[in-house]
Amino acid sequence: MKLLFDENLSASLVELLASEFPGSVHVEQVLGRGRSDAEVWEFAHANGYAIASKDNDFRQRAFLAGPPPDLARRAPVKARP
Repeated sequence: MKLLFDENLSASLVELLASEFPGSVHVEQVLGRGRSDAEVWEFAHANGYAIASKDNDFRQRAFLAGPPPDLARRAPVKARP
């Protein structure tokens, strides 16, 4: 599976996870900054990427628009004192 990392995630993840997810890219590499969720969704769908994001927006879009593309969502983790 190749991932399209949303702009809310570090671009360094592409390199860090390259062996596990070859062919992955950061959204800024392919679309630039400030693209709408709809543009990111369409690019991922058209090019066979699963979206990696920590935003809830893509999960909500998946409920409304149907399952493609795949979605890998990282839920925020609360630190314990």
